[in-house]
Amino acid sequence: MLLIPIYGRKGQFSLSHFYLPAFMRLNQTKSLTKSLVLIALVLISSIYSVNVLAKERELRSPPRKLTAEQAEIAASNYQKYCALCHGKNREGYANDHAPSLKSKSLMESGIAHQVLRPMQYGRKGTAMAGYLDEVGGPMTLAETWDLTYWLFEQAGFDRLKFSTKPVTGDIKFGETLYQANCTACHGVNGEGVNAPALMNQSALAHNTDEFIRHAIENGRQGTPMQAFKIKLSAQEINSITAYLRSKSLGLNETKPTLTAMPEPKDYIINKQGDDPNFTLKDGMYVMSTDLNRALEYNSRMVLLDTRVPSVWQTAHIEGAIPFPYYADLDETVAGIPKDVQIVAYCSCPRAAADYTINKLRKRGYTRTAVLWEGIFGWMHLGYPVRRGDIADVSH
Repeated sequence: MLLIPIYGRKGQFSLSHFYLPAFMRLNQTKSLTKSLVLIALVLISSIYSVNVLAKERELRSPPRKLTAEQAEIAASNYQKYCALCHGKNREGYANDHAPSLKSKSLMESGIAHQVLRPMQYGRKGTAMAGYLDEVGGPMTLAETWDLTYWLFEQAGFDRLKFSTKPVTGDIKFGETLYQANCTACHGVNGEGVNAPALMNQSALAHNTDEFIRHAIENGRQGTPMQAFKIKLSAQEINSITAYLRSKSLGLNETKPTLTAMPEPKDYIINKQGDDPNFTLKDGMYVMSTDLNRALEYNSRMVLLDTRVPSVWQTAHIEGAIPFPYYADLDETVAGIPKDVQIVAYCSCPRAAADYTINKLRKRGYTRTAVLWEGIFGWMHLGYPVRRGDIADVSH
Protein backbone atom coordinates (compact mmCIF):
# COMPACT_ATOMS: atom_id res chain seq x y z
CA MET A 1 0.00 0.00 0.00
CA LEU A 2 1.28 3.51 -0.83
CA LEU A 3 0.69 6.54 1.43
CA ILE A 4 0.47 9.48 -0.94
CA PRO A 5 0.51 13.13 0.25
CA ILE A 6 -2.19 14.97 -1.64
CA TYR A 7 -2.31 18.80 -1.64
CA GLY A 8 -5.76 20.10 -0.87
CA ARG A 9 -6.82 23.12 1.12
CA LYS A 10 -4.34 25.91 1.49
CA GLY A 11 -1.48 24.74 3.63
CA GLN A 12 -3.09 21.38 4.33
CA PHE A 13 -2.21 17.80 3.39
CA SER A 14 -3.83 14.43 3.76
CA LEU A 15 -2.31 10.98 3.48
CA SER A 16 -4.42 9.22 0.89
CA HIS A 17 -4.27 5.40 0.79
CA PHE A 18 -4.09 3.64 -2.56
CA TYR A 19 -3.77 -0.08 -3.07
CA LEU A 20 -1.76 -0.46 -6.26
CA PRO A 21 -3.91 -3.24 -7.75
CA ALA A 22 -7.07 -1.21 -7.30
CA PHE A 23 -5.30 1.90 -8.52
CA MET A 24 -4.17 0.03 -11.66
CA ARG A 25 -7.63 -1.44 -12.30
CA LEU A 26 -9.08 2.06 -12.26
CA ASN A 27 -6.42 3.23 -14.65
CA GLN A 28 -6.17 0.23 -16.95
CA THR A 29 -5.09 2.32 -19.90
CA LYS A 30 -2.13 3.76 -18.01
CA SER A 31 1.07 2.06 -17.21
CA LEU A 32 2.49 1.74 -13.72
CA THR A 33 5.30 4.02 -14.82
CA LYS A 34 2.94 6.82 -15.78
CA SER A 35 1.07 6.42 -12.53
CA LEU A 36 4.22 6.76 -10.49
CA VAL A 37 5.19 9.85 -12.47
CA LEU A 38 1.81 11.36 -11.67
CA ILE A 39 2.29 10.61 -8.00
CA ALA A 40 5.70 12.21 -8.06
CA LEU A 41 4.32 15.35 -9.71
CA VAL A 42 1.62 15.67 -7.04
CA LEU A 43 4.19 15.30 -4.29
CA ILE A 44 6.53 17.88 -5.86
CA SER A 45 3.62 20.30 -6.31
CA SER A 46 2.64 19.85 -2.68
CA ILE A 47 6.14 20.52 -1.40
CA TYR A 48 6.48 23.55 -3.65
CA SER A 49 3.15 24.94 -2.39
CA VAL A 50 4.30 24.61 1.23
CA ASN A 51 7.47 26.53 0.49
CA VAL A 52 5.49 29.31 -1.19
CA LEU A 53 3.11 29.51 1.79
CA ALA A 54 6.00 29.61 4.23
CA LYS A 55 7.50 32.58 2.40
CA GLU A 56 4.35 34.57 1.68
CA ARG A 57 4.88 37.00 4.56
CA GLU A 58 7.86 39.30 4.77
CA LEU A 59 9.48 40.29 8.04
CA ARG A 60 9.27 43.75 9.53
CA SER A 61 12.31 45.34 11.07
CA PRO A 62 12.53 45.02 14.88
CA PRO A 63 11.19 47.93 16.95
CA ARG A 64 13.53 50.18 18.87
CA LYS A 65 15.61 48.55 21.58
CA LEU A 66 14.83 49.55 25.14
CA THR A 67 17.56 50.86 27.36
CA ALA A 68 18.35 48.89 30.50
CA GLU A 69 16.51 51.49 32.58
CA GLN A 70 13.44 51.46 30.31
CA ALA A 71 13.33 47.65 30.37
CA GLU A 72 13.57 47.59 34.17
CA ILE A 73 10.69 50.05 34.53
CA ALA A 74 8.61 48.17 31.96
CA ALA A 75 9.16 44.86 33.76
CA SER A 76 8.11 46.46 37.02
CA ASN A 77 5.01 47.99 35.42
CA TYR A 78 4.03 44.62 33.99
CA GLN A 79 4.15 42.93 37.39
CA LYS A 80 2.32 45.85 38.99
CA TYR A 81 -0.47 46.34 36.48
CA CYS A 82 -0.73 43.24 34.26
CA ALA A 83 0.38 40.10 36.10
CA LEU A 84 -2.82 39.79 38.12
CA CYS A 85 -4.79 38.83 35.01
CA HIS A 86 -2.18 37.97 32.36
CA GLY A 87 0.03 35.94 34.71
CA LYS A 88 3.44 36.58 36.23
CA ASN A 89 5.13 34.95 33.23
CA ARG A 90 2.79 36.43 30.58
CA GLU A 91 1.11 33.04 30.17
CA GLY A 92 -2.43 34.46 30.26
CA TYR A 93 -5.72 33.27 31.79
CA ALA A 94 -4.72 34.05 35.37
CA ASN A 95 -8.00 35.98 35.67
CA ASP A 96 -10.88 37.14 33.50
CA HIS A 97 -9.73 35.15 30.43
CA ALA A 98 -6.92 37.62 29.89
CA PRO A 99 -4.99 36.36 26.84
CA SER A 100 -1.41 35.13 26.76
CA LEU A 101 1.12 37.88 26.06
CA LYS A 102 3.83 35.44 25.00
CA SER A 103 1.97 33.55 22.26
CA LYS A 104 3.97 33.42 19.03
CA SER A 105 1.05 34.21 16.72
CA LEU A 106 0.16 37.28 18.80
CA MET A 107 3.62 38.67 19.32
CA GLU A 108 4.68 38.22 15.71
CA SER A 109 1.59 40.08 14.49
CA GLY A 110 0.45 42.37 17.28
CA ILE A 111 3.36 44.71 17.92
CA ALA A 112 2.85 47.45 18.42
CA HIS A 113 -0.67 48.77 17.95
CA GLN A 114 -2.70 45.59 18.52
CA VAL A 115 -1.14 45.34 21.99
CA LEU A 116 -0.54 49.02 22.64
CA ARG A 117 -4.07 50.31 22.01
CA PRO A 118 -5.95 47.97 24.35
CA MET A 119 -3.30 48.70 26.99
CA GLN A 120 -3.82 52.43 26.53
CA TYR A 121 -7.59 52.63 26.04
CA GLY A 122 -8.88 49.32 27.36
CA ARG A 123 -11.61 47.08 26.00
CA LYS A 124 -15.04 48.56 26.63
CA GLY A 125 -17.46 46.12 28.18
CA THR A 126 -14.66 43.91 29.51
CA ALA A 127 -12.40 43.91 32.54
CA MET A 128 -9.55 45.38 30.47
CA ALA A 129 -9.29 49.03 31.46
CA GLY A 130 -7.30 51.85 29.90
CA TYR A 131 -3.89 52.33 31.51
CA LEU A 132 -2.96 55.57 29.74
CA ASP A 133 -2.98 58.63 31.98
CA GLU A 134 -4.95 60.61 29.39
CA VAL A 135 -8.00 58.43 30.09
CA GLY A 136 -7.41 58.17 33.83
CA GLY A 137 -4.88 55.33 33.92
CA PRO A 138 -1.56 55.16 35.80
CA MET A 139 1.00 55.17 32.93
CA THR A 140 2.38 57.85 30.67
CA LEU A 141 2.36 57.53 26.90
CA ALA A 142 6.06 56.66 26.90
CA GLU A 143 5.58 53.99 29.56
CA THR A 144 2.83 52.26 27.57
CA TRP A 145 5.07 52.18 24.49
CA ASP A 146 8.00 50.86 26.52
CA LEU A 147 5.87 48.13 28.08
CA THR A 148 4.66 47.09 24.62
CA TYR A 149 8.23 46.79 23.34
CA TRP A 150 9.30 44.98 26.50
CA LEU A 151 6.63 42.36 25.87
CA PHE A 152 7.94 41.92 22.33
CA GLU A 153 11.53 41.56 23.54
CA GLN A 154 10.50 39.00 26.13
CA ALA A 155 8.63 36.93 23.55
CA GLY A 156 11.63 36.80 21.21
CA PHE A 157 9.83 36.40 17.86
CA ASP A 158 10.28 38.19 14.55
CA ARG A 159 7.61 40.62 13.40
CA LEU A 160 5.61 39.77 10.30
CA LYS A 161 4.29 42.24 7.77
CA PHE A 162 0.50 42.36 7.56
CA SER A 163 -1.72 44.04 5.03
CA THR A 164 -4.24 46.64 6.17
CA LYS A 165 -6.58 45.71 3.29
CA PRO A 166 -9.94 44.11 4.10
CA VAL A 167 -10.27 40.34 4.02
CA THR A 168 -13.15 39.38 1.74
CA GLY A 169 -15.48 36.52 2.50
CA ASP A 170 -19.09 35.41 2.71
CA ILE A 171 -20.43 37.08 5.86
CA LYS A 172 -23.51 34.84 6.15
CA PHE A 173 -21.40 31.73 5.70
CA GLY A 174 -18.91 33.15 8.20
CA GLU A 175 -21.67 33.53 10.77
CA THR A 176 -22.62 29.87 10.32
CA LEU A 177 -19.00 28.81 10.71
CA TYR A 178 -18.58 31.04 13.76
CA GLN A 179 -21.62 29.54 15.48
CA ALA A 180 -20.36 26.03 14.74
CA ASN A 181 -16.74 26.52 15.80
CA CYS A 182 -16.33 29.52 18.12
CA THR A 183 -19.27 30.03 20.45
CA ALA A 184 -18.25 27.57 23.18
CA CYS A 185 -15.32 29.81 24.11
CA HIS A 186 -16.10 33.22 22.61
CA GLY A 187 -19.87 33.28 23.06
CA VAL A 188 -22.84 33.33 20.71
CA ASN A 189 -22.57 37.11 20.42
CA GLY A 190 -18.80 37.27 20.70
CA GLU A 191 -19.05 38.42 24.30
CA GLY A 192 -16.44 35.98 25.61
CA VAL A 193 -17.25 32.93 27.75
CA ASN A 194 -13.87 31.56 28.75
CA ALA A 195 -11.93 33.37 26.04
CA PRO A 196 -11.57 37.01 24.94
CA ALA A 197 -14.56 38.90 23.54
CA LEU A 198 -14.25 38.98 19.74
CA MET A 199 -17.04 41.41 18.89
CA ASN A 200 -15.85 44.05 21.32
CA GLN A 201 -16.08 47.35 19.48
CA SER A 202 -12.75 48.78 20.61
CA ALA A 203 -11.02 45.52 19.69
CA LEU A 204 -12.51 45.60 16.20
CA ALA A 205 -11.52 49.24 15.87
CA HIS A 206 -7.87 48.54 16.67
CA ASN A 207 -7.36 45.17 14.97
CA THR A 208 -6.89 44.79 11.22
CA ASP A 209 -8.57 42.03 9.25
CA GLU A 210 -5.22 40.32 8.67
CA PHE A 211 -4.51 40.35 12.41
CA ILE A 212 -7.85 38.65 13.09
CA ARG A 213 -7.34 36.16 10.28
CA HIS A 214 -3.84 35.26 11.46
CA ALA A 215 -5.18 34.50 14.94
CA ILE A 216 -7.89 32.21 13.60
CA GLU A 217 -5.52 30.49 11.20
CA ASN A 218 -2.63 29.92 13.62
CA GLY A 219 -4.32 29.91 17.02
CA ARG A 220 -2.61 31.17 20.15
CA GLN A 221 0.23 28.92 21.21
CA GLY A 222 0.18 27.89 24.86
CA THR A 223 -3.56 28.59 25.15
CA PRO A 224 -6.79 26.67 24.38
CA MET A 225 -7.10 28.59 21.09
CA GLN A 226 -6.40 26.03 18.37
CA ALA A 227 -5.00 26.67 14.89
CA PHE A 228 -8.00 26.43 12.58
CA LYS A 229 -5.89 26.14 9.44
CA ILE A 230 -5.86 22.40 10.09
CA LYS A 231 -9.67 22.31 10.24
CA LEU A 232 -11.00 25.04 7.94
CA SER A 233 -10.12 26.13 4.43
CA ALA A 234 -8.59 29.49 3.63
CA GLN A 235 -11.92 30.78 2.29
CA GLU A 236 -13.78 29.56 5.38
CA ILE A 237 -11.35 31.46 7.59
CA ASN A 238 -11.81 34.51 5.35
CA SER A 239 -15.56 34.26 5.83
CA ILE A 240 -15.30 34.13 9.63
CA THR A 241 -12.98 37.15 9.51
CA ALA A 242 -15.43 39.04 7.31
CA TYR A 243 -18.29 38.14 9.67
CA LEU A 244 -16.39 39.47 12.71
CA ARG A 245 -15.44 42.62 10.83
CA SER A 246 -19.08 43.21 9.90
CA LYS A 247 -19.82 43.69 13.59
CA SER A 248 -17.74 46.88 13.67
CA LEU A 249 -19.87 48.75 11.14
CA GLY A 250 -21.25 51.95 12.53
CA LEU A 251 -18.69 52.09 15.33
CA ASN A 252 -18.57 55.41 17.15
CA GLU A 253 -15.76 55.91 19.60
CA THR A 254 -16.44 58.08 22.66
CA LYS A 255 -14.06 59.61 25.12
CA PRO A 256 -14.90 60.22 28.80
CA THR A 257 -14.62 63.68 30.24
CA LEU A 258 -12.55 63.14 33.38
CA THR A 259 -14.07 64.16 36.69
CA ALA A 260 -12.30 65.07 39.90
CA MET A 261 -11.31 62.24 42.22
CA PRO A 262 -13.14 62.11 45.57
CA GLU A 263 -11.30 63.39 48.63
CA PRO A 264 -10.80 61.37 51.86
CA LYS A 265 -13.61 63.29 53.56
CA ASP A 266 -16.00 61.81 51.01
CA TYR A 267 -14.85 58.19 51.32
CA ILE A 268 -17.52 57.14 53.85
CA ILE A 269 -21.04 57.25 52.45
CA ASN A 270 -24.04 57.79 54.72
CA LYS A 271 -21.85 58.79 57.67
CA GLN A 272 -24.82 58.84 60.05
CA GLY A 273 -26.31 55.57 58.83
CA ASP A 274 -26.42 52.19 60.54
CA ASP A 275 -23.99 49.33 59.99
CA PRO A 276 -25.21 47.01 57.18
CA ASN A 277 -24.38 43.78 59.10
CA PHE A 278 -23.87 41.62 56.03
CA THR A 279 -23.93 37.83 56.17
CA LEU A 280 -20.97 36.97 53.95
CA LYS A 281 -20.67 34.04 51.56
CA ASP A 282 -17.54 32.06 52.47
CA GLY A 283 -16.65 34.77 54.95
CA MET A 284 -15.69 37.07 52.07
CA TYR A 285 -18.51 37.87 49.63
CA VAL A 286 -21.60 40.05 49.73
CA MET A 287 -24.34 39.50 47.16
CA SER A 288 -25.61 42.32 44.94
CA THR A 289 -29.12 42.10 46.39
CA ASP A 290 -27.77 42.63 49.92
CA LEU A 291 -25.49 45.49 48.91
CA ASN A 292 -28.28 47.23 47.00
CA ARG A 293 -30.60 46.87 49.99
CA ALA A 294 -27.94 48.39 52.27
CA LEU A 295 -27.54 51.33 49.90
CA GLU A 296 -31.32 51.85 49.81
CA TYR A 297 -31.31 51.87 53.64
CA ASN A 298 -28.48 54.45 53.61
CA SER A 299 -26.11 52.20 55.53
CA ARG A 300 -22.70 53.50 56.56
CA MET A 301 -20.03 52.03 54.25
CA VAL A 302 -16.96 52.58 52.12
CA LEU A 303 -17.19 51.29 48.56
CA LEU A 304 -13.90 50.58 46.78
CA ASP A 305 -13.74 50.39 42.99
CA THR A 306 -10.54 48.36 42.57
CA ARG A 307 -10.38 48.70 38.78
CA VAL A 308 -8.14 51.10 36.90
CA PRO A 309 -9.51 54.64 37.52
CA SER A 310 -10.16 55.11 33.80
CA VAL A 311 -13.14 52.76 34.01
CA TRP A 312 -14.28 54.28 37.33
CA GLN A 313 -14.53 57.48 35.29
CA THR A 314 -16.86 55.76 32.83
CA ALA A 315 -19.24 54.11 35.30
CA HIS A 316 -19.19 53.14 38.98
CA ILE A 317 -21.55 52.31 41.83
CA GLU A 318 -22.78 55.51 43.40
CA GLY A 319 -20.45 56.60 46.21
CA ALA A 320 -17.58 54.27 45.27
CA ILE A 321 -14.06 55.65 45.34
CA PRO A 322 -11.28 54.70 42.91
CA PHE A 323 -9.00 52.31 44.79
CA PRO A 324 -6.94 50.48 42.11
CA TYR A 325 -5.59 47.07 43.06
CA TYR A 326 -2.01 48.11 42.22
CA ALA A 327 -2.00 51.26 44.35
CA ASP A 328 0.26 51.85 47.34
CA LEU A 329 -1.84 51.00 50.39
CA ASP A 330 -0.04 53.53 52.55
CA GLU A 331 -1.56 56.20 50.32
CA THR A 332 -4.96 54.73 49.50
CA VAL A 333 -6.04 53.73 53.02
CA ALA A 334 -5.56 57.27 54.29
CA GLY A 335 -8.93 58.46 55.52
CA ILE A 336 -10.50 55.01 55.84
CA PRO A 337 -11.14 53.98 59.46
CA LYS A 338 -11.09 50.34 60.54
CA ASP A 339 -14.51 50.39 62.15
CA VAL A 340 -16.48 50.94 58.94
CA GLN A 341 -17.80 48.25 56.62
CA ILE A 342 -15.70 48.16 53.42
CA VAL A 343 -17.00 46.58 50.21
CA ALA A 344 -14.71 46.23 47.20
CA TYR A 345 -15.70 45.35 43.67
CA CYS A 346 -14.12 44.90 40.26
CA SER A 347 -15.08 43.48 36.86
CA CYS A 348 -13.01 40.28 36.93
CA PRO A 349 -15.57 39.65 38.51
CA ARG A 350 -13.62 39.24 41.78
CA ALA A 351 -9.86 38.88 41.20
CA ALA A 352 -8.76 42.49 41.74
CA ALA A 353 -11.22 42.98 44.60
CA ASP A 354 -10.09 39.73 46.28
CA TYR A 355 -6.48 40.83 45.93
CA THR A 356 -7.23 44.23 47.47
CA ILE A 357 -9.35 42.95 50.35
CA ASN A 358 -6.76 40.32 51.28
CA LYS A 359 -4.15 43.07 51.49
CA LEU A 360 -6.46 45.14 53.68
CA ARG A 361 -7.18 42.22 55.99
CA LYS A 362 -3.46 41.72 56.51
CA ARG A 363 -3.39 45.34 57.66
CA GLY A 364 -6.09 44.74 60.24
CA TYR A 365 -9.14 45.82 58.24
CA THR A 366 -11.49 43.02 59.28
CA ARG A 367 -14.83 44.59 58.33
CA THR A 368 -14.31 43.91 54.65
CA ALA A 369 -16.17 42.18 51.82
CA VAL A 370 -16.09 41.65 48.07
CA LEU A 371 -19.08 42.07 45.78
CA TRP A 372 -19.69 38.53 44.49
CA GLU A 373 -21.09 39.35 41.06
CA GLY A 374 -18.69 42.21 40.26
CA ILE A 375 -19.87 45.43 38.64
CA PHE A 376 -20.91 43.76 35.38
CA GLY A 377 -23.07 41.32 37.31
CA TRP A 378 -24.41 44.22 39.36
CA MET A 379 -25.45 46.08 36.20
CA HIS A 380 -26.82 42.90 34.61
CA LEU A 381 -29.16 42.52 37.58
CA GLY A 382 -30.45 46.03 36.91
CA TYR A 383 -28.87 47.85 39.86
CA PRO A 384 -27.88 51.47 39.28
CA VAL A 385 -24.49 52.95 38.47
CA ARG A 386 -23.35 56.50 38.05
CA ARG A 387 -22.06 57.02 34.56
CA GLY A 388 -19.35 59.54 33.79
CA ASP A 389 -19.83 62.47 31.46
CA ILE A 390 -19.18 61.47 27.86
CA ALA A 391 -17.88 63.83 25.24
CA ASP A 392 -18.66 62.92 21.63
CA VAL A 393 -15.03 62.88 20.60
CA SER A 394 -13.56 60.25 18.30
CA HIS A 395 -10.01 59.01 18.89
